[in-house]
Amino acid sequence: MGEHCLRVCYFGTYRANYSRNQIMIEGLRRNSIEVIECHELLWYGIEDRVEAASGGWLRLGFIGRVIRTYWNLLRAYRKVNDYDVMVLGYPGQLDVYLARVLTWLRGKPLVLDVFMSIYLIASERGLTGEHPVTARLIYWLEKIACLLPDLLIIDTTEYVLWFRETYGLDPDRFRLVPTGADDRVFYPVETGRPDDGVFRVVYYGTFIPNHGVKHIIEAARILQDESDIHFELIGEGPTKAEAVALAEKYGLENVTFVDWVDKQDLPCRVAKADVCLGVFGTTPQSTMTVQNKIYEGLAMGKPVIGGDSSAVRRSLVHREHIYLCKRADPKSLADAIRTLKADPDLRQHLAEKGRELFLAQFDLQHNGARWAENLQELIGCGEPRNEA
Repeated sequence: MGEHCLRVCYFGTYRANYSRNQIMIEGLRRNSIEVIECHELLWYGIEDRVEAASGGWLRLGFIGRVIRTYWNLLRAYRKVNDYDVMVLGYPGQLDVYLARVLTWLRGKPLVLDVFMSIYLIASERGLTGEHPVTARLIYWLEKIACLLPDLLIIDTTEYVLWFRETYGLDPDRFRLVPTGADDRVFYPVETGRPDDGVFRVVYYGTFIPNHGVKHIIEAARILQDESDIHFELIGEGPTKAEAVALAEKYGLENVTFVDWVDKQDLPCRVAKADVCLGVFGTTPQSTMTVQNKIYEGLAMGKPVIGGDSSAVRRSLVHREHIYLCKRADPKSLADAIRTLKADPDLRQHLAEKGRELFLAQFDLQHNGARWAENLQELIGCGEPRNEA
């Protein structure tokens, strides 16, 4: 195989611009793994996926789009030369069925980067309750999809246990690759922060329920009389309107909402923060994962406040790499902000130790090494690495 120990066909309708896929592909390449992308666009965005999960999959237009997409994907695959293993990027649960047939025909192993459960996401957004028939379809589609690959990749032990309890899957079928962050984008940035005495608390994201943005607004209400603390919330998403309405109801002048910022420009905005916020929701999806924004804050050398959970504590140490507070508890979050504002030495310690840990374990090189070793183990050219 020349200088490459592995040749990977990265296959499917995965979200090509999604951070998980970009991190995984670049991480493999940084570890001398040859990655051939065989990709076709199926989903146009979050709203498109929500519409399909809400019963839109029954529409002839959507069915026709699926048929065209997989036909084009099959044509692209015919041009792919020999490879050692096929990997399905996130979300790949729908891709498994075609991919399994193709890999059987070539006698190749198949790996699914599960990353997140599409059934759990649909449940947390209330879609399964409103559309029970679609919910059962998603449940069985995902369960069977997780039984067909030779190996499943996910980010935390807690999520592995959820899959065991929900679908009866054997934990030994999983390997762990943390979320990490893209250090081509997120790294310390010198911005010339304004010397205006304002303590900036920044959240950015997609305002999804598991982020618990309403608790950030409630914390801002508690801190509204401390005029030198200001919250900046960047992004768009399903709970943003609720958050804006809540801030307006309270008449908060210490909160600013900013529309979504381009990924390449986001670090400059975040670099002006004194503290970055993680997530504070209590949904299973929230508590079982360590979100990108946490790793991205570490990568940028920023002190991060996050909601406490066993998943977070497996990777990060409170007051060493991150400052943890109670979830769904605005007072605990407000107290954490006050503590870090009053203790610049602690902020500096978190920033330095958090970035050191990121560089030692969670950057593209190290995350890619985990990926590579798991794939090498599967095809028999490496030693086992991490058991779930």
